[in-house]
Amino acid sequence: MASESPGLITMNIPAPDIPGPKPLSDLPEAVLPAKSCDTHAHLFGPAAQYPYHSDRSYTPPDASRQDYVRLLRTLGFQRAVLVQPSVYGTDNRLLCDTLELAKTKPWGIEWRGIAVTDADIAESELEAMHQLGIRGIRLNMLFRGGIDFATIQGLANRIAPLGWHLQFLIDITQFKDLATRISALPVDSVIDHMGHFRSDQGSRHPAFTSLLSLLRDGRTWVKVTGPNRISSQKTAPYTDAQALAQALMHARPDRLVFGTDWPHVQIPTQIPDDGSLVDELYRWAEHDEQLIQSILVGNPEKLYSF
Repeated sequence: MASESPGLITMNIPAPDIPGPKPLSDLPEAVLPAKSCDTHAHLFGPAAQYPYHSDRSYTPPDASRQDYVRLLRTLGFQRAVLVQPSVYGTDNRLLCDTLELAKTKPWGIEWRGIAVTDADIAESELEAMHQLGIRGIRLNMLFRGGIDFATIQGLANRIAPLGWHLQFLIDITQFKDLATRISALPVDSVIDHMGHFRSDQGSRHPAFTSLLSLLRDGRTWVKVTGPNRISSQKTAPYTDAQALAQALMHARPDRLVFGTDWPHVQIPTQIPDDGSLVDELYRWAEHDEQLIQSILVGNPEKLYSF
């Protein structure tokens, strides 16, 4: 199932160089609607079984499926999307093993996944991934171990028959022609973490207005995730990210999804509390129940084919 990637560390177990998530999360103030989906989380380790790619930007501590399920239950999520992290490159074994196990032991959660693959991945492997619940390919254009635009068109053509999308881990300010490139693709696109766009640059910045244009066109989705990654504030509430989130909500509320970003790897601020991040979403949405229902339930149901 997994695509073997060159450069994997197979002998020594590396020590983590980033902190792990909070052991326990606070309860969010609101009760989430039924079938709410956390669309962005990662699993790591154990490193002896699932070794990291040698060309990586960080080494995480273990973040287990058991701990993540505990978090989902605490917060009230009943659906989850596991995203292949950059430190595993195209070795999707942990992701696929978890989805395989969830076929018989779902732990009260409906699961989907986003993989990372090479452009020459076999059709049979793509189909097997689809059967497990993979619904897209992540393109790492931010951290080491990723790919560039040269392979994107080929991947898009390969996954289009499956109804998958391309998920971009990208700083939207670094690609002036991003909208043109994405609009030309034969599949939908998803932009991580509000485009990794620093909130102090303001919603009128050309890169952000371009993102809004893509969103309005209806073939691009945005994850209103990771405010702690783009904010100048160290802890919640991340009030300076509110204008960006609300601009996205006003543009296309039917093309937004939410995720915790657990276990919060390689962030510029202290590890956030996941319950507080849920509260941030409700604050941005001004507790509009219909909007919350769309972002947490209806939109991910459509995007990930739940």
